[in-house]
Amino acid sequence: MSQAISNTERLCLSVDEAARACGIGRSLAFKLIAEKRLPAIRLGRRLVVPKAQLEKMLEQGSFSG
Repeated sequence: MSQAISNTERLCLSVDEAARACGIGRSLAFKLIAEKRLPAIRLGRRLVVPKAQLEKMLEQGSFSG
């Protein structure tokens, strides 16, 4: 098993957590996801934001599709 997966740190954030991390509101986060400008994965009925992709986007200062 890889080191990242065996670590207990979560790999994904909820949309609310991702919005707070970006300093934006929940509605804007969902809008950006719908526009494919914020990465998200559907797990059943739940949307989650991959933490690594979000951090990379924030480092690059890029929210473009």
